[in-house]
Amino acid sequence: MAAKRAGLFRRKSAAVQPAGDGAAGPADVLPSKGEMSFLEHLEDLRWTILKGITGVVVMTIVAGIFHDWVTDTVLLGPAKGDFFTYRVLRIDFADLHLQNRTPTGQFFALVGIVMAVGVVVGSPVFIYFFWRFIEPGLYPRERSGMRFIAAFATFFFVVGILFGYFVITPLALNFFNSFQISEVVHNEFDITRYFSSVTWWSFGSGLLFELPVVIFFLTKLGIATPERLRSIRKYAFVGVFIVGAIITPADPFSMFAAAIPLYGLYEGSILISGWVLRKDQRELEKALE
Repeated sequence: MAAKRAGLFRRKSAAVQPAGDGAAGPADVLPSKGEMSFLEHLEDLRWTILKGITGVVVMTIVAGIFHDWVTDTVLLGPAKGDFFTYRVLRIDFADLHLQNRTPTGQFFALVGIVMAVGVVVGSPVFIYFFWRFIEPGLYPRERSGMRFIAAFATFFFVVGILFGYFVITPLALNFFNSFQISEVVHNEFDITRYFSSVTWWSFGSGLLFELPVVIFFLTKLGIATPERLRSIRKYAFVGVFIVGAIITPADPFSMFAAAIPLYGLYEGSILISGWVLRKDQRELEKALE
């Protein structure tokens, strides 16, 4: 099936990608033994999607089986005074008192938790099957490049989620839990709002940490360059603080805690953009030799 699928992406004869010296290298030859019809290709794509969805469903079932641990340890962790971040920063945090105000509130909160965890944990399975689908149509150099990009994007996404969970979430909860407009008003948060807030702070940070990946692709497309990124540095500095104010409470400490890493990612993106341009220039020079 893989050999057939390769025929859709490359000519039936052996496809050759020019090597650095202008001649065809053996590592760049991708033979194709057959071709798939359009309907066969759609059928293969359908099975790929079904396999990926099955992986997500299996992980969702596993999350449902261990829902007690997922709920009490992971999602309710920042709601407890002995959470890791509070102990490290020596924050005197009182346990949150969560309330359920609707008859179906706890049920749908549990369903949402299980589904969210299942999608996150099962997404690598989906990506794996999708990669298996497109891999035969790529040259060896393209395969190695795609593996690097996938690892690059996954790394920053995971780091962003961890940053949102261990830094943004506890700081935000501490601010909102201690904020009072009057002593007669007590903070008791709704369970569904709590879970949605934790999800937003964690996964929102994960998406924001994909900035270097976005700059990587923009540089590949010729849109971003180190010079352009440096020229708008002052606007980026203001922008990260605006983003930090959006994803965190209004207190300066939380805003700085979010903005400083984001600005560090922007500076790192300038270095990445320069590296991409130098790499492309070296490959072009080799091709012209």
